[in-house]
Amino acid sequence: MKGLDILVAGVGGQGTILASDILAEVGMLAGYDVKKSDVLGLAVRGGSVLSHVRWGEEVASPVISPGTATFLLGFEPLEALRVISYLSPESTVLVNTRAVPPVSVSSGNMDYPSLEEIERTLRADCRRFFSFDATTVAEKLGTARVANVVMLGAFATQVDVPFEIWKNVITARVPTKDRGLNLRAFRAGLDLVNRR
Repeated sequence: MKGLDILVAGVGGQGTILASDILAEVGMLAGYDVKKSDVLGLAVRGGSVLSHVRWGEEVASPVISPGTATFLLGFEPLEALRVISYLSPESTVLVNTRAVPPVSVSSGNMDYPSLEEIERTLRADCRRFFSFDATTVAEKLGTARVANVVMLGAFATQVDVPFEIWKNVITARVPTKDRGLNLRAFRAGLDLVNRR
């Protein structure tokens, strides 16, 4: 089996850790050896969150080396740009275009780059690039909280893992009352990329 190195970059409160937990479990159920590592910023809500999820025949380290990521899931554009050093010319990047400016921007100490500039820079360092407003898609379903699962649906179009595995892991990982909503979010993410 070909290994996959998946980087998930976002900010606290976006469900980045839940998404990486789901990715790890999906990988295991798909038959891979899986390792995972999370790096949390000092201020968890609003601070940078970076998760490394590695699927392979045999995975020794939970950490992805710079220049070797197979996938980057950017839950926030600037956070995706911050980890550009992990990309290779063969990487696939999926980015949620909804900005969550860090404190350094809201306090006036730093400017937030334009979305066009961020996308142009990321596109230049990867093979495939997808961008969409996963947060708006989630809000239309009822809450921005499921944007992380919209992102997972978009990612699922890029890997050969049966829908049933995704469905079983998502329903096991979210509260019973939110299962239907999360499955709708996952399907909406599938549609975001499949209709392109």
